[in-house]
Amino acid sequence: MSDAQCLFCRIVRGEIPAKKVYEDEDVLAFHDIRPVAPVHFLIIPKVHVPTLYEADMTQHRALGKMLALAGELASKEGAVDGFRTIVNTGRVGHQEVYHVHMHVIGGPNSLGPMILKQK
Repeated sequence: MSDAQCLFCRIVRGEIPAKKVYEDEDVLAFHDIRPVAPVHFLIIPKVHVPTLYEADMTQHRALGKMLALAGELASKEGAVDGFRTIVNTGRVGHQEVYHVHMHVIGGPNSLGPMILKQK
């Protein structure tokens, strides 16, 4: 199922171009349009799932594949000494596009601490 107005669903349908990293029947990986590191791409399920709150076991194949592909794709894209995966969920998690997506971020330099402790 897809959402007619969802940005990522539109990319899956080919209505909006994307620089693809990988694609199969379950998932699509493509470069982020606002990269924060030399390696920065997204992996998304092709089926529309707004957030991890709505994810369930019917999506286990695509969601599992996202994690299983992250290392291989990160390495091929140049993140050979480590990378970070991030899935922002909901308002507090700073999710910007409401279609589950995993950021894969890396490069030759340190990414710094994961999250700074709030005081």
